[in-house]
Amino acid sequence: MDDDVFEDYDRELELALYKEYRDVVSQFAYVIETERRFYLANEVNVVRRDTEHDFYFEVSMNDVWVWDIYRADRFVKSVRVLTFKDVNVEELQRRDLHLPEELSLDS
Repeated sequence: MDDDVFEDYDRELELALYKEYRDVVSQFAYVIETERRFYLANEVNVVRRDTEHDFYFEVSMNDVWVWDIYRADRFVKSVRVLTFKDVNVEELQRRDLHLPEELSLDS
């Protein structure tokens, strides 16, 4: 097969993943980044674990969406990550949901 076919396929997958992210991000409270993955979650807990010569982070998440092109199902009940690298957790701003006027029940 031609390399351009694979590149086009990957671009289409990335675009579909971005569109899915855009559609689901408002359903989550936190954005979590590790060295390997990007997650959206409604619950997150990060604990530093000390060992004899080093430390690592244990990240537990519930109600999770995983940024991964090749996963068949990106919605996961819970995720546990152990990492020696940085973990970034950001709380998303809640935006009030406003229905379009034509869908309003107050008419």
